[in-house]
Amino acid sequence: MKLELKKYTAQIEEWPKEGYHIMAQYDDDKIIVYQSYRKEIGEFAVKNQYFGGAFSLERMTWIKPNFLWMMYRNGWGTKEGQEVVLAIHLKRDAFETYLQHAVYSSFNQVEGMTREEWQNEVKSSNVRLQWDPDHDPYGTKLERRAIQIGLRNEFIKTFAKEDILLIEDISDFVAHEYENVKNNTLEKLMIPAEKPLIFKDNELNKMLKIAI
Repeated sequence: MKLELKKYTAQIEEWPKEGYHIMAQYDDDKIIVYQSYRKEIGEFAVKNQYFGGAFSLERMTWIKPNFLWMMYRNGWGTKEGQEVVLAIHLKRDAFETYLQHAVYSSFNQVEGMTREEWQNEVKSSNVRLQWDPDHDPYGTKLERRAIQIGLRNEFIKTFAKEDILLIEDISDFVAHEYENVKNNTLEKLMIPAEKPLIFKDNELNKMLKIAI
């Protein structure tokens, strides 16, 4: 596994407690995002290092750079149809391009435009952006916000193949660390090392409401 791991208890001392933050593992070239699928889709992706087979290019797919938020959504890989947990090493510039084309999925998160303007943008956009409450390992809601990004049409096609550097199956790692959650031994819990992502493009930071 190529993920850099760090103790959860050490990381929460460093993480922001509130505000809009893209918590992720990244460097200048790549960013890790997470998805969960049923075996047929997940195993194809790992074997072939792209999304194909039963993976639908016609439906919107959502990517999440925040590991614990993904664990909240997939129940640490225990929910039906989400048993195969994937860590997708994505080109950093592709991830930034997604966000530059993103439109908020709900009007109550929009600033500076009318509902009609927002509705028109939603119709024409192929990237959705959504901020939701982040969660701790037990699934408890936090003040900090976590991001998820929905892709469709040409963006899902580039995401599925050319934007990907590596696809890892981390299901066994997730199951192993979930035991620490169930046993209330968070002092032993290891998760991917994450930190807030801030872009050089200040207009993008402003659009995303990222706390700087």
